[in-house]
Amino acid sequence: MTRESETMSLPTEKIALFIDGANLYATAKSLGFDIDYKRLLREFQSRGNLLRAFYYTAVIEDQEYSSIRPLIDWLDYNGYSVVTKATKEFVDQTGRRKVKGNMDIELAVDAMELANHIDHMVLFSGDGDFRSLVEAVQRRGVRVTVVSTVTTQPPMVADELRRQADIFQDIVELQTKIGRDPSERPARDPRDPRDTREPRQHTPQFLQRGTAGPRTPAPAGVEDEEFED
Repeated sequence: MTRESETMSLPTEKIALFIDGANLYATAKSLGFDIDYKRLLREFQSRGNLLRAFYYTAVIEDQEYSSIRPLIDWLDYNGYSVVTKATKEFVDQTGRRKVKGNMDIELAVDAMELANHIDHMVLFSGDGDFRSLVEAVQRRGVRVTVVSTVTTQPPMVADELRRQADIFQDIVELQTKIGRDPSERPARDPRDPRDTREPRQHTPQFLQRGTAGPRTPAPAGVEDEEFED
């Protein structure tokens, strides 16, 4: 049975974070705050022996400049293992252009490969498709914490995923520890001359992905395009 508790880790535990980037962004946005990824890393480093912190996101490679690229670069240089892949575009039977960029397989493969080397897996996602992965990792003796929220309507976490987890951590309880201070003044990203502000730590709107709730609407002004998992 899932336990809901703030005591997620033991000091000697080997921990790995698996962050579904689009899902975490959608969850934080629904609660009205931004994730401070430096604080997030520190928080879990303080809870045990943090072996890996994976961040998964899809990107559109043919764009001259992607709004998520500064974040990906920052994460890659600051302790995260960033996993990306190019999105694929296709036209469905109704003639609507869609963009496909699902990272579930990449996350699942990494989790299974690392399962024998960790004690505790922390999954930042509410996607119910991960229930089978969580069960498989648990069979290898790994505790699994799912971080999402039930405070939104509808909840961002699928009920079957929440029930499968050993511990469910509502991200609302972590907001003061991993949220970005809204009073912080954005700073310029020195790696990109076109970026005059600190890169917003988010996934672009075309990559926003809901979980238990309704489909994320297409970007403003794009009526014939959809993004699919």
